[in-house]
Amino acid sequence: MDSKRYNQFSAHLKEKFGVKVYKITLDANFSCPNRDGTISTGGCIFCDDGGSFSQAHSNLLSIEEQVNVGAKTLKERFKAEKFMSYFQAFSNTYKPVNELEKIYNSALKHPDIVGISIGTRPDCIDDDKLKLISSYKDDYYTWVEYGLQSIHNKTLQKINRGHDYDCFLRAYEKTKEAGINVCVHVIFGLWESHDEIMQTAQELARLGVDGVKIHMLCALEGTKLSEMDIDFMSEDEYVKCVCDFLEYLPPHTTIHRLAGNGFSKTLIAPKWLNKKFDCLNKIDREFINRNSHQSSRFIYK
Repeated sequence: MDSKRYNQFSAHLKEKFGVKVYKITLDANFSCPNRDGTISTGGCIFCDDGGSFSQAHSNLLSIEEQVNVGAKTLKERFKAEKFMSYFQAFSNTYKPVNELEKIYNSALKHPDIVGISIGTRPDCIDDDKLKLISSYKDDYYTWVEYGLQSIHNKTLQKINRGHDYDCFLRAYEKTKEAGINVCVHVIFGLWESHDEIMQTAQELARLGVDGVKIHMLCALEGTKLSEMDIDFMSEDEYVKCVCDFLEYLPPHTTIHRLAGNGFSKTLIAPKWLNKKFDCLNKIDREFINRNSHQSSRFIYK
């Protein structure tokens, strides 16, 4: 696990490819069935007009141009050598499969691209789309990232998610059958008890998910959440909850994200989210103080 007490995705990529690999976040101007009226109106209560997209460059650029600009910037700033194309904004399988093929192919033309990761919803996938995505896996490290947020249907209803847990399970099982790696997104602070959050951890452990990305519920300008009067988790509560959650996960599960960034201009609360590295350092210290690590409570079967 490198120097971390959890299976950090960046360290996993470096071990796999021999160099540091950076994600280039891309916006292909997708929409979402939970925002365009297909499922409901307004979308998830936490989603803003950027669809959780935080990259600086504009979607006015073509995908190929976004990749070229992103690679050039990351090479200059971090001396990066290899990259993954990451479709992040909104639901990146929410177009006909023939259009998706053109979009994905455009993201793989740069010679230093070694992988592709596609963020989407479990209700925006089908067999044809999975067949397309699976076709890349022999040549590229291929991932689908599903926004689940919680296994509890009452929570999914409260955040206006537009699908239930069974919908996620069906998509997950089909994606794994297609031989594609799956990263699952979850959110802490969704009016759930600690036990309910840990139930999500235990279920993801049972599934043996390939990757997990943890977010903290936050209010951004222009979201329904920003109009609600709620108490957010403190940083200390979040740090302890993250460590508890990771202790249940299998050792092979890669951890793609534990602290937010990119929201400084639109973040309303909680303000501590703007200090990403402070939060990550506190997670490291909490594991050291516990003398614990990811999978310490994982039940092997």
